[in-house]
Amino acid sequence: MKKHTQCVHSGTYNDPGTKGVNTPIFTSSSFEYMDLPENVYPRYNNTPNQKAVINKLCALENAEDGLIFSSGMAAISTAIFSLLSKGDHIVLQKDIYGGTHHFATAEFDRFGIPYDFVSNQLEEIEKAVRNNTRIIYIETPSNPLLLITDIQAVADYARSKQILTIIDNTFATPINQNPLDLGIDMVIHSGTKYIGGHGDICCGAILSSKALMTGIKATAANLGGSLNATTCYLIERSLKTLGIRVERQNQNGMSIAKYLQGHSCVKRVYYPGLKSHPDFEIAQKQMRAFGGMVSFELDDKKVDQHQFLNKLKMVRPALSLGGVETIVCVPVVTSHEKMTPAERRDLGITDTLLRLSVGIEDADDIMADIEQAM
Repeated sequence: MKKHTQCVHSGTYNDPGTKGVNTPIFTSSSFEYMDLPENVYPRYNNTPNQKAVINKLCALENAEDGLIFSSGMAAISTAIFSLLSKGDHIVLQKDIYGGTHHFATAEFDRFGIPYDFVSNQLEEIEKAVRNNTRIIYIETPSNPLLLITDIQAVADYARSKQILTIIDNTFATPINQNPLDLGIDMVIHSGTKYIGGHGDICCGAILSSKALMTGIKATAANLGGSLNATTCYLIERSLKTLGIRVERQNQNGMSIAKYLQGHSCVKRVYYPGLKSHPDFEIAQKQMRAFGGMVSFELDDKKVDQHQFLNKLKMVRPALSLGGVETIVCVPVVTSHEKMTPAERRDLGITDTLLRLSVGIEDADDIMADIEQAM
């Protein structure tokens, strides 16, 4: 099946009793166990509603197996703590979600896990690798500057060194990019964003091979970041429209990036679909489209950022991203607040940087609101 069909049909639990077209919500946290091949329990991530979501995500990411979690950070922390032991080294791309960056700096030292943050360039990743390196962790497009990492190049190098690779595929979604097909070992999503897509769900996901997921499942059961049946139902419902939502956001993202690039009040635009983007050719090679995230820097000599945000009427300054409505945030006080000023400067995250999550509204209406606020 192709992507839109997978979104609608993959993973659906066909109930023989009701013959409904949707997966029923199985609210039980207690299941009979006699004469069954495994014990069914929400914390074990094997209830019908949990399986329905995972089967759909596996189809979309071309994965053998997976798990869903109560948040994106639950997925990230579970994956890393499942695969690393004391003394194991991890290389992380430094231009990543601020929560992931903070997780590493706050937790790794006390668990005896050495780590290095490097740029997204393969040469820098290679220099950081040690004899005890077990994981290379990347994010592309990155948050918030939308840098593009050459996925296949990183995967090929890591495999030659017998190092596992993990990618945060949140910004791209499985509609625009499938890293497992390019050799990556494990894909992670903050499902709170595009997978949920309506600003009303908090969840995360890991997709990988059956072999790798065996160890992940054991740790996940111990850490307990599972989801209830109702939330799983909402995720499955949302996934049915993932393809058409992302396609519209791709179109709007490109239109708005071009509009901002030509605006006299904007100093710089970050969007991998623009030919001016330094990694445009790599993005073309590994992405089917370029997404609905657009970051840009205002010219603070012409526009006051605080006044601009207050003047917006339809576009709302809000946390998170990936929903059907267009929202905007200032990364230095939201997604990357926990980084030090020096760390943000090193990444190029300035005080005037805005991260726009483009929704599915009419692109002309989004641009008109930005224009009047300018």
